[in-house]
Amino acid sequence: MIDDPASSGPDPAIGTVLAPRYWVSAGVVVLGIALLALQPLWGGVLWVTVAVALFGLVLALQTALLRLQFAPAELLVWRGSTCIRRFPYAEWIAWRLYWPPVPVIFYFREQRSIHLLPMLFEAEALAEQLRRHLPHLSPETSAGDA
Repeated sequence: MIDDPASSGPDPAIGTVLAPRYWVSAGVVVLGIALLALQPLWGGVLWVTVAVALFGLVLALQTALLRLQFAPAELLVWRGSTCIRRFPYAEWIAWRLYWPPVPVIFYFREQRSIHLLPMLFEAEALAEQLRRHLPHLSPETSAGDA
């Protein structure tokens, strides 16, 4: 974990903090519950339902706890008042939002690693900030790197 003792959480004066978005977690929970309709066809569906619904609840918890902040030189990931990860823009190679009509996954690639994140935040605000802070990388040109 990366602690910044001078900070007590994301400071909007430093950069944009994305609002949480519960659509993906709610959708996963609803999908899990909808799987119960398959119970007459397969008795084991109950365990799948529980697993999918629990995954949706974990996503909801993460949505409540995590915040992305676009600082001038890096993307910061906050959990409460602790900065847990920093992603300097200088190391980014590509980014993309999957399924644009209903974005559910955010992909970005750094020089040393690839990241896939569920969309736990406002997608349009995320895309706007990515275009602003990474103008040399557009989703169209970076899509081939996915």
